[in-house]
Amino acid sequence: MLFNSLNFALFLPIVFILYWFVMNKNFRTQNLLLVIASFVFYAIWDWRFLLIMVVGKSLDFFNTIQIVKSASDVRKKRFLFLSLFVNVGVLCFFKYFNFFADSFSNVFSVFGFNLSSNSLKIIMPVGLSFYTIQALGYVIDVYREEVEPTRNIIDYFAFISFFPLVLAGPIERASNLLHQLKIKREFEYANAVDGLRQILWGLFKKVVIADNCAIYANTVFKNYSDYSGSTLVLGALFFTFQIYCDFSGYSDMAIGIAKLFNINLMQNFAFPYFSRNIGEFWRRWHISLSSWLFDYIFKPLQMSLRSLKLFGNFFALLLTFLISGLWHGSNWTFLVWGALNTIYYLPSLFFPKRFTSTGVAAQGKYLPSLKDLLNMGITFSLTVFAWIFFRADNIGIAVGYISRIFSKSLLTIPNFQGIRSSVSTILLSGLFLIIEWLGREQQYAIARLGIQWYKPVRWAIYYGIIIAIYGFASEKQQFIYFQF
Repeated sequence: MLFNSLNFALFLPIVFILYWFVMNKNFRTQNLLLVIASFVFYAIWDWRFLLIMVVGKSLDFFNTIQIVKSASDVRKKRFLFLSLFVNVGVLCFFKYFNFFADSFSNVFSVFGFNLSSNSLKIIMPVGLSFYTIQALGYVIDVYREEVEPTRNIIDYFAFISFFPLVLAGPIERASNLLHQLKIKREFEYANAVDGLRQILWGLFKKVVIADNCAIYANTVFKNYSDYSGSTLVLGALFFTFQIYCDFSGYSDMAIGIAKLFNINLMQNFAFPYFSRNIGEFWRRWHISLSSWLFDYIFKPLQMSLRSLKLFGNFFALLLTFLISGLWHGSNWTFLVWGALNTIYYLPSLFFPKRFTSTGVAAQGKYLPSLKDLLNMGITFSLTVFAWIFFRADNIGIAVGYISRIFSKSLLTIPNFQGIRSSVSTILLSGLFLIIEWLGREQQYAIARLGIQWYKPVRWAIYYGIIIAIYGFASEKQQFIYFQF
């Protein structure tokens, strides 16, 4: 059930009405409704996926209680490692079994040993990567005594399976989401209206920008050997806008939907394409994952390797980005993408004062300074280059794609099948970029757009966005991050 589907347009109002008009006497009954709704929402994809989640996360629920009850550190670690082993084991089986089996076979074939890799027809449960690391973060926080575990399994599953975020985040912390689920919630009109506005903007980003950019990005990447370098650059730009608007659009919708239930999720994107260096980019892109990796992977590794000083920091950074790449998918292209970002990030690691950008670019101004513009241009270009590996089906295609970019044909006029029809998408993407720039100091681009304007003008903007959603809707495409 996609957020941009008719089924969800019927599902959401039903849950909303039950939540505020039937179950509104007690937050426990509201949580029960959220669990039931979330289970239905998730089971629609495949009821077997729901079974995997319920069994695995029930183990984490009981493990956290045992961690608190345990008198010795050894016993606490046993329950922690049990959760780590089961969660990572399930994730590796569903996501990486065939990847590692094929890679193992390929390594031996180099030395003349022909091993048959026994690939299995494994269906990856949707959202597995997201709810797995959310659950792991909760278990680790309990072990570190940073949060108190809940002893109410309904509250726990409302936290783990909350339907707006279960498929693709944001990856929430217990200190934020679980805390809100354990207190009474009252309907707040202003928060609900803000949520609807954010849902609208998320739909625009997904349907108008991402889905249309996907058509042309797919055309160029599938037939890259037929096109000029300039066309391939344009194709990479199409994917750059596609992946941002697809995923940040989903996040906007998820956050907006949660606001309808007076639940506030963390911001997941903070206008990352206006970053002035890669360090800032990773503080603004997929914030929930980046901060999770920093807190649970990089910092522990950095502490354990602190005797190695700069080399230890480099190794911790490299391993963190490689894990990030592998988390995104079972393909060597994602590992290369992670390694590239490690190289990009090194100046921020070795010279933190010089490469630490605080605040928003050109804060309080309409135009950036020449320095900010140059830094944003360099950071954006490096990001686009790395996205080529992220999008390519294999390393050979990525290398071939890049080698054709850096040729004489780079100076030609872009041309591909459908170039004329793509003009409207290019213009809309440019308009979108302007709106994002003007709203970059807010939680999302249109959070304050027209708030002080005459009401009919403000509503005209909203209706304009709705008309654009219907008028420029292309073939419905699944959210990119569902595959991760």
